[in-house]
Order: sequence, then C-alpha cells, then structure tokens
Amino acid sequence: MGNDNSLSPEELSRYSRHIRLPQVGVEGQERLRRARVLVIGMGGLGSPVSLYLAAGGVGTLGLADFDKVEEHNLQRQVLHTQAAVGHAKIDSAAERLRALNRGCNLELHRGGITLDNAVELISQYDLVVDGSDNFPTRYLVNDAAYFARRPLVYGSIFQFEGQVSVFDPHTGGPCYRCLFPQIPEPGTVPNCEQAGVFGALCGIVGSHQAMEALKLLLGIGESLRGRLLVVDALNARFPTLNLKKDPHCPLCGSEPSISGLHPGNYEFSCETDKEPQTEEAQMEIDIHTAQARHTSGDAPVLLDVREGFEREICHIPGSSHIPLGQLPAQADALPRDAEIIVYCHHGARSLRAAKFLRERGFDKAISMAGGIDQWAREIDPSMTRY
Repeated sequence: MGNDNSLSPEELSRYSRHIRLPQVGVEGQERLRRARVLVIGMGGLGSPVSLYLAAGGVGTLGLADFDKVEEHNLQRQVLHTQAAVGHAKIDSAAERLRALNRGCNLELHRGGITLDNAVELISQYDLVVDGSDNFPTRYLVNDAAYFARRPLVYGSIFQFEGQVSVFDPHTGGPCYRCLFPQIPEPGTVPNCEQAGVFGALCGIVGSHQAMEALKLLLGIGESLRGRLLVVDALNARFPTLNLKKDPHCPLCGSEPSISGLHPGNYEFSCETDKEPQTEEAQMEIDIHTAQARHTSGDAPVLLDVREGFEREICHIPGSSHIPLGQLPAQADALPRDAEIIVYCHHGARSLRAAKFLRERGFDKAISMAGGIDQWAREIDPSMTRY
C-alpha cells in the first residue's frame, strides 16, 4: 500500500468486485484501507473474521492471542494448518494472512487482551471484533470497548447454536451486560470443550461478524446494533431478536455500578468451571498430590469418568473407567472403604462425580482438579491432549 489514500491499479483490480457494488465503490474501498480493526482470539471465530477482513481490504488488523495451536483446534480453526500445531496461534495467523494479502498491515499483540491493556489496546482501533471463547474475556472486552467508546462486534458459539450482535451503547444501543448483566455462576454453563461445537458453525458466525464489521466501517446497510442474530444450525433457522438498552445496566445504565476494569468482575474462568472456594474445595486435590498417591504403596482407586472416546485418546495408566452417566448404576462396584480419586478432562465432571459418591457413602471420594489436561501439561507431556 502507498502512503496516499488513492488505490493503486493493482488494488483496484484486486477489490473490483467490492468496488462494483454501489454501496462500496472506490471511496468505500479506500475507507476500508484506512480502517483499523482489532480481532480478539485467533480461534474458531477469529479464523473466518480475520480471513475475510484481510481479504476484503481492511488496512490494519490487530491480532490478539496468547495461545498455541493444538491438533483438536483444526476441526474448526481454519486459519491454522497441521504444520502449525505447537506454534503460537498469532504467528500461524500472521503467516496465513500475509500469504492471503500482503497489503494488509498486521499488528500482533502476543499477550492477548488483559485487564491492564484492554482499554488502551481497543482505543487504538476503530472497532473490535470479539472471537473469545470464555466468559471472563467476553465481559472484559465488552467493558473495555465501552470505556474506549468503540463499537464491539460480538459472536459466540455453543454446540449447534451461535449468536451475533453489535454492542455500541454510545450510539444508543445496548451493551453485552444489558443482555447478560453478570458472569454466569460456575458450573451452570458448560464450555465448548465439555459440550462440543459443530465446526462449520464457526464459519457461519465468524463470517457474520466480519460482515457486520465491514458494514460498520463502510457506514452501509442496517447493522445488528440493538438486535441479536441467533443461528440454529441444526434446524437451519436464523431468528433475530430485538434488544433494548437496559436503564439499570451495571455498565451503561443511568446509575452504573461498574466504573472501571476491576479484577473482581472477571474472576470466573470458563476453562476450569470450578466451584467457588467453599466446602467443595475440600473435595479436590491437585494433580501432583494425585500422582504421588497413585504411585504410592497403598494406591487409591483412580477413577476416570470421561466418555469412552475420550479415554481412547488418552488415559492415566492403572485407572478404572466408569463414564459419569453410568456412575449411578455402577457405583456400588467400587470399594467403599478405599480412597477414590476421580478425574475427567478439566475437573468439572470429576467434582460432580465426587459429590455424588460422597452422597452415596463413599466418604473418601475426591476430585483431581485440572483433570487429565493439566496432567498432560505438567506431568506427562507425551500424552495426547484434546
């Protein structure tokens, strides 16, 4: 790209299908070239978002992500390839986007979006597109976009259902907290690793986010500001719900209780879905304690409550297996006087299983916090993760 605002002959050719649209034209394409968009997350949603924004001629894309590519990502994160497994997502994304369009300037934010940088980071861009996959980040991006006075293009996915909207309360529309004032209680909403997600759904939702971002930058059409697009992929239905600004919203209402980014507003982690530190914390042990007991002379029963296909991917040698759904029918086969260490993928199902067993009289049942995923990361790196 040159320093002036005019498009080169090569750019006129490249974006000719855009330019032919009367709503875009040369002026609109030049506006896209001057635009700056921040994309949070280079995963299932960030993949189609960044691909279509780069391909469409957005001049500067900010990419924020701290994670690495894993093989189980490739089912839906089409930005990355098999060769990228183990590498930083932001590097994989940058390589792919540069190959797609060398004229797109990329600004890489390797630490992702954090409590300390969120408002300043978002303020550097014209708008932000949220492709995050957990509630704390989703609420953080919403709040930071509000304080930075930038439009937020929201998207989320769960199994076969997705949602898309535009939150821009400074123009009279609602924010995310108008719809969902507070982070859900731990354990009430399973994450995608527990519940699963239909891969192609990410393309549908992410493409809608890219379209909304481009429309906002161009100032054309009717945006999803004040509306929520619901994608029911399983039944091929796309209802749109009207959203109203909540006058009692804790962020953008008439008497807000949120005046800045405070850690207490973003404490619940969707990755682990652990219960608060109450009596249930006494029903958990860390992976290192579990390993020490498992390899001791008086080893406890190590019980895997994941599904059969998960156990085929990886399991801890010497462990027994009863899927969580079959535990009520098979619990009596377990020794009541022995310590039972229960594990699952991340620790949510095992905690429920330990609670159930204790209610049935297995007083020494306990959950392994962090699950086999943390075991693979810290104890046995050769173990396949998913």
